[in-house]
Amino acid sequence: MPKLSFADERVLAVVAHPDDAELLCAGTLARAANDGAVVGVVVMCRGDKGQPSEKVADLAQVRRREAEAAAKLLGATLFWPGYEDGTLSDGLAERRTLVKVYREFDVTLVLAHSPRDYHPDHRAASSIAEAASWFAASPGQEPHGEALVAPPALWWMDTVNMADFEPGFFVDITDHFEIKRRMLACHKSQLARSGDPNFAPLAELMDRQATTRGTQAGVPAAEAFQVCGKFKRAGAW
Repeated sequence: MPKLSFADERVLAVVAHPDDAELLCAGTLARAANDGAVVGVVVMCRGDKGQPSEKVADLAQVRRREAEAAAKLLGATLFWPGYEDGTLSDGLAERRTLVKVYREFDVTLVLAHSPRDYHPDHRAASSIAEAASWFAASPGQEPHGEALVAPPALWWMDTVNMADFEPGFFVDITDHFEIKRRMLACHKSQLARSGDPNFAPLAELMDRQATTRGTQAGVPAAEAFQVCGKFKRAGAW
């Protein structure tokens, strides 16, 4: 049976916070890289509000170093716009920032938060990712630079804890589950929050989600996505 191949693709995850890619799409990024794709991660917010019970000085810098370490494991390019947590919105400046990244990376496939995810920053990042996917291929759009030949395909990622998300398809990440775990382990400041009453034990959540989606797909571990059906964003595989 033919399998999806990411060979020759340029795959870019657009996420709100420094550990979101690890939770929701790191296995797919690792599989894409193994196929020969160029992979990257855009972290829109700097993670400055995700304090554990014992507060970390200069948390934003700590979380950037954690994200850099995770990206290095994957061989991914990390983009860091640096917006403050809780302030992200779909505005002109944010769209232009991401258009510039899309053009610089020459992206062909974007993985973005579902518009139905629980966190306002996630939903804002989703909206920005979708808007930029159109404008990056429009020659008249700022910032100046060479427009993409065509809008990239756009996949919505699973939601955190699988809430309010109906999978459209699954990517088998069984062979890449270990690197997904190693990438999440880089985010020590957030793993330290596992006992906080207003947070979730991330490692357990990630394992449960990957194995649940895997069970649904008939494999040991999987990540779930939906195709964005907007004009010229669906793609063919």
